[in-house]
Amino acid sequence: MTPETASALALDAITWMAAEADLLEVFLNASGISAEALKAGIAEPEIHAAVLDFVLMDDAWVLAAAAHAGCDPHDLNRARQCLPGGALPHWT
Repeated sequence: MTPETASALALDAITWMAAEADLLEVFLNASGISAEALKAGIAEPEIHAAVLDFVLMDDAWVLAAAAHAGCDPHDLNRARQCLPGGALPHWT
């Protein structure tokens, strides 16, 4: 997974959220970002990370977003790891 592929999956997730009744509004409220700021920052990796963080909060959302993107549900988590703040901590 590359950062570019991760960003593409995040953009697919945004498209999926926009097609779901009220889910984009839930994301906007939960993240504190405005619709205008989302549009302005749509290419920013930090926005992509926030979108994937949100989707990854619910298993049903993960499955639905992955189905929309045509990918394995685990790919959303892999994508999140490639974006800012997504590195998994090493406890060794």
